[in-house]
Amino acid sequence: MRARWAAVVVAVLVTVTGCASVERTGGDAARDAGSDQGAPVGLPRAQADTEVTEATEPAEPEPTPEPRGSEDWRVTRTSLHGEVAAYTTHASGVPGTKVGLKVSTTEGGWEASAFRIGAYEGGTGAFVWESGFRRGRQQAAPQYSSYERRTVVAPWDRDLTVDTSAWTPGFYVFRLRTDTGWETQVPYVVTSESAVGTVALVAPVTTWQAYNAWGGYSLYSGANGDTPSHAVSFDRPYNGATGANDYRTAAIPVVVRAESTGVPLSYFTNVDLHTTPSALTGARGYVSMGHDEYWTNTMRDVVLGARDAGTNLAFLGANTMYWRVRLEPSAGGPARVVVGYRHSAHLDPLYAQGSVDATAMFREAPVPRPEHDLLGMQYECYPVDTDYVVASPDWWGFRGTGVRRGDHVHGLVGPEADRVYPDGRLPRPLQVLSHSPYSCRGVTTSSQSVYYTAASGAGVFNAGTLRWGCAMVDRCERPLGAATREFARTVTGTLVTEFGRGPVGVRHPARDNVDAFGLSTANTVPAS
Repeated sequence: MRARWAAVVVAVLVTVTGCASVERTGGDAARDAGSDQGAPVGLPRAQADTEVTEATEPAEPEPTPEPRGSEDWRVTRTSLHGEVAAYTTHASGVPGTKVGLKVSTTEGGWEASAFRIGAYEGGTGAFVWESGFRRGRQQAAPQYSSYERRTVVAPWDRDLTVDTSAWTPGFYVFRLRTDTGWETQVPYVVTSESAVGTVALVAPVTTWQAYNAWGGYSLYSGANGDTPSHAVSFDRPYNGATGANDYRTAAIPVVVRAESTGVPLSYFTNVDLHTTPSALTGARGYVSMGHDEYWTNTMRDVVLGARDAGTNLAFLGANTMYWRVRLEPSAGGPARVVVGYRHSAHLDPLYAQGSVDATAMFREAPVPRPEHDLLGMQYECYPVDTDYVVASPDWWGFRGTGVRRGDHVHGLVGPEADRVYPDGRLPRPLQVLSHSPYSCRGVTTSSQSVYYTAASGAGVFNAGTLRWGCAMVDRCERPLGAATREFARTVTGTLVTEFGRGPVGVRHPARDNVDAFGLSTANTVPAS
């Protein structure tokens, strides 16, 4: 539990279109409390010194009880065919942001609840707000905001507005449920106003949108075999059972584990890093939560600058920073469109200009900026399904796992994996922590996880596998088992705890061992 909650009573004022406002307080015991204010704290000090005698001095105020958790944020009957769908007008915002919720349903009515994700007694989500029952309506069908770029939006009216003034920074989930039991979720991040002295947890929302096929289009596919999108919008719901791609099995396990450490945390989306380049200033650590494939140049520069200022970095995924994208405004607000000419980079108007902002792979023309100068590795292969083989058992991050050289952590590597490319751009000293040979579409290659230290004293960890987050709750594509789950949980907790103490490279310098593995500088695996 977090000490910071002791002074917080979660209260939300909701302005509902055409209806009176609704006030609710957070926590099971406080849902029906009538006040949105904290407990009184007694007289001001100066007044107490002159007016309160020893006999009448008030007792110390009772601390505000911490919110109680539950698993009510989860869905049990997922809407797959438009029974209920929703999206927010902001992907994130600082406390006090007025968040619009736009909802469409084929059912009679619905209600929405919001939960803050964390390590609570009783469960992983603390109730903070509910809308009350709302009469349902089916809103407009998907429309193109740009036919040329196959950008699909949900041109819906706002159903209600949520005032987040009393919400503390964190990762939140809106759960919507119809009167007939269909459910859906919408993730939302309450952004921290400062990262100073914290470990910053960053949600990769641009990747979630790149894979989001609501309305028939994503950066990967088009409706009925049509051309995929060249730009995707946040002005639409996340689709179906996969929701926001993998936030439930990648980001949320990291959030829960990090909160359980007691280390001061801050919260952002990667779009926040783009719109507020000073977001990571003063952070002790940065954690990329899961599949973090789509970056702008600004995001890259912000994270690189943080490392060079002494901020520790952890990339708890693979295929990170693979595609360069741009962010553009939509009718709904700034930075609501992710531009990425993934299937045909030459069609990007900036490509012919040789612009560094052309949306190609970071490692390719027109302006190559290979990702491994920040990550320590590059994306290698999909699909992958193999064990994580320990190469450096004495590394400080493995403390408490009991692993020895050559031990196999069952199934941890997959379905995408990274590899070390030991060319002149590779940060050194770099320590290979795991080395897992496998066959990628008929080509023999290998996967690594790595740790390197920067001149600033920062330490950088790259897991090199997409299964890191889902392994922590054993909810990957296939069961991995308790031993794999506890390994990923233990290492993640150690990373966050040590990051919270400041630059880990000062205490734990990397022991360079790259040359011991005979790794090639050439990419011999066919592109996927």
